Amino acid sequence: MVEIFNKWKQGLDRTRRATFGRIASIIGTSDVNEDTWEELETILIQADVGMNTTRSIISSLKNIVHEEGITRSSDLQEHIQAELLRRLDTAPFIDLNPYKPAVILLVGVNGSGKTTTAAKLGKIYQNAGKKVLFGAADTFRAAATDQLQIWGDRLNIPVISGQSNSDPGAVAYDAIQSAVSHRMDIAIIDTAGRLHSRSNLMEELKKVYRVCGKSLPGSPHAVLLVLDATTGQNALIQARSFRDAVNINGIILSKLDSSARGGMAFAIQEELSIPIMYAGLGEKPEDLEPFDRNKFVENLLTQR
Repeated sequence: MVEIFNKWKQGLDRTRRATFGRIASIIGTSDVNEDTWEELETILIQADVGMNTTRSIISSLKNIVHEEGITRSSDLQEHIQAELLRRLDTAPFIDLNPYKPAVILLVGVNGSGKTTTAAKLGKIYQNAGKKVLFGAADTFRAAATDQLQIWGDRLNIPVISGQSNSDPGAVAYDAIQSAVSHRMDIAIIDTAGRLHSRSNLMEELKKVYRVCGKSLPGSPHAVLLVLDATTGQNALIQARSFRDAVNINGIILSKLDSSARGGMAFAIQEELSIPIMYAGLGEKPEDLEPFDRNKFVENLLTQR
């Protein structure tokens, strides 16, 4: 338990140092005044919480101050933490046990860390005793297939791939069929890094989604969107586009340990209502953690 807590603390170090950690400096012995709200607003915006979400948080805190008659800024700390916590859902449990194989489709833009995340997710299921298979449906970037194959070799997870520039839908189809014939528990399909501004590529992603259903009716059983936490508010734009293209079940925040913009998690949750399922807190296979809103908020604000 201590190790997991430290992993969250280290993973959120940049965001805490750059922004949220400064909240303690404005929660001192002074009275709550307009300067308090302006400084808090600045911190939240700099953390990429987003203008709309920031204003909503400030408005809610002002109501609490008014209703409870709070005058000292030092009494705001617990309310700020509670307000942040309230804006994050508990990651829902997606029960994949009824399906054999359960098909997980990973989507996201180039450079989001999708292929590495596929490996980390595979490791989680492998550690749970599941038989896992990878489908390398990113056929437009040869390096993506090579990268997934390297991870597959390292983790002893089979990889189904196709020729460079081949039909990604065909690779997804073959991967699922292979998972069925070999009685795999989990098939993780790594798709090409779709540029959310390119409508033709988004249409192709929809095709891959449909092909999964043809290969195995009812699949994919989960569609997870990988977002690079270092991109801040740009991730919000990406999330909207992917949500409009396919049914997103959850979000994986990659590179959270490399980002000072962890506040975007609140904007994603509030504006899109898509739950955050996992957070990438390091580069090793075991550094993908189920998203824990309590640990997330606590380690954003901790001063230890």
